[in-house]
Amino acid sequence: MNKRTRAVGFGNATDADGIALSLGQQVRNYVLQKIDSGEWPEGTRIPSEAQLVEQLGASRMTIHIALRDLSAAGVLMRKQGAGTFVAPRSSQSTFLELRNIHAEIEARGNRHTTDVHVMEAINCDLSLATEMNVVPGSTVFHSLLVHRENGRPLQIEDRYVNPLFAPDYLEQDFTRITPNEHLMAMGPLKEVEHVIQAVTADEQSRALLEMQPGEPLLLLRRRTWSRGLIATSARLLHPGTRFSLAGRMTVPH
Repeated sequence: MNKRTRAVGFGNATDADGIALSLGQQVRNYVLQKIDSGEWPEGTRIPSEAQLVEQLGASRMTIHIALRDLSAAGVLMRKQGAGTFVAPRSSQSTFLELRNIHAEIEARGNRHTTDVHVMEAINCDLSLATEMNVVPGSTVFHSLLVHRENGRPLQIEDRYVNPLFAPDYLEQDFTRITPNEHLMAMGPLKEVEHVIQAVTADEQSRALLEMQPGEPLLLLRRRTWSRGLIATSARLLHPGTRFSLAGRMTVPH
């Protein structure tokens, strides 16, 4: 490794829990540190992938994936033929964005894993049919996943999907990609509805999220529309002591 690589600690860095960070996580941390310190302000064109390979000693593929993940998280903007730039701060709260939880966790320099508990096709009862705007008895896809950050459960993703929008949904390996990635590839989403609630954790949610008795539970309900139909309806459940929703908005004068 060159002096620059040794200076930023590549190859032997650990997180706050002493868990070794992958090279990809270290690359993301390096970029985030440059942005947070002000060295790379908004609109700055960052070094090319080839330059980062030379500076950091990581492979071209590792650099490419790290920059791709930071772009998906809204930290960077990749412009075809022009390079990669530091994105402006979003004026929308993060909970109003369709963000990929994998990219969010990795952008924080942490490790994302997914437990798949349910993948099934079911027939809608009246309540679910109303929620999905389909005829009662219609078939919809259902998945129940738990997303973990450095091994700790962060989110239950309880999702229903219209097969007309994503016919191959049940064939996906959601330990390798997220539902967000698959659904965004199916077509443009035209409308999003969010409802946020504080709820009491039921026994299943408490067990899946490894919560303590009395710990608050934060529920984000999200429905998305595409091509004139409700594409998906999801319940995203988070342990209140390990998760918060935050954002920054521009106030009109």
